[in-house]
Amino acid sequence: MMLPTTRNAGRTKGPIPSHCFPKTRFSKAIAATIAGTLMSLSLPALAADLEEIQERGYMEVATEDNYAPFNFIEGGDAKGFNADVLEELRDYADFEIRQEILPWTGLLAAVSNDQYDMALTGASVSDERLRVFNYTPPYASAQHFAIKRADDDSISDVDDLSDKTVGVQAGSVLLSRLPELETMLEDDGGELGEVVQYESYPEAFADLANGRLDYVIDSAVPVNTLVASKPDVFDKGPAVSGAGYVSWPVPKDSPELLEYMTGFLEHLKENGRLAELQEKWFGESFPNLPEKPLKSVEQFHELAGLDD
Repeated sequence: MMLPTTRNAGRTKGPIPSHCFPKTRFSKAIAATIAGTLMSLSLPALAADLEEIQERGYMEVATEDNYAPFNFIEGGDAKGFNADVLEELRDYADFEIRQEILPWTGLLAAVSNDQYDMALTGASVSDERLRVFNYTPPYASAQHFAIKRADDDSISDVDDLSDKTVGVQAGSVLLSRLPELETMLEDDGGELGEVVQYESYPEAFADLANGRLDYVIDSAVPVNTLVASKPDVFDKGPAVSGAGYVSWPVPKDSPELLEYMTGFLEHLKENGRLAELQEKWFGESFPNLPEKPLKSVEQFHELAGLDD
């Protein structure tokens, strides 16, 4: 069984053929395959640490082109939370910050292959990525939620999702954590319904609006953004995962750079700018996020309340 290896929520146009999997085989077949596709990220190369960056006088960061509200292009200009953060970083750093805007496909692999020093993007923390990167302290929640039609009164709790058709992005962290929802449903005597995979979320949302899906799963910030922009079409449903986090990935062999970016994030917290940008772009400030860098799968599982 072959799955797409790209994570293109809202990043590319044109659906791939959707794949529906038997609900009774999801956890073993799908979760194992997703782990393999995400591990296509290469092991860390010799990425530049802080001393080398300071000696050469600049840091190269990769940002993505189409993942609102984190990063997107409008009128030819970079916009979004991380675009504003980049300007703050340029004021904070005593070296030049060079930016290259890329499509999501291949971005993290490019960072892990030493083409860039780090990714300043909306990357969800996952087990597979933590084997390649460390993460700065999170700046947003990535807990997963169901999105339903605004006029659908049949969904209010997790139990109501039993045996309903769900849309989710192919090859994504969201898909890899779908077994959590499966367990929630089975604990209450329900079952996960048909799973339909999409390369991009606009197609999934179109199918939801047209009644071809019962709900779609996405993480907290995109859900809030979508519902706020189309309240007559979509509504936020129940949480379908444990805690999740969005943060900046830094190669494992750049511990000093990780410490530097952690200090930069703390600087934004102390002067109030982080909360301002979170409210501006996410609609909330997430005051209870972890305050330390994420460096291991075990640490992530403990924070997220995941069973090993």
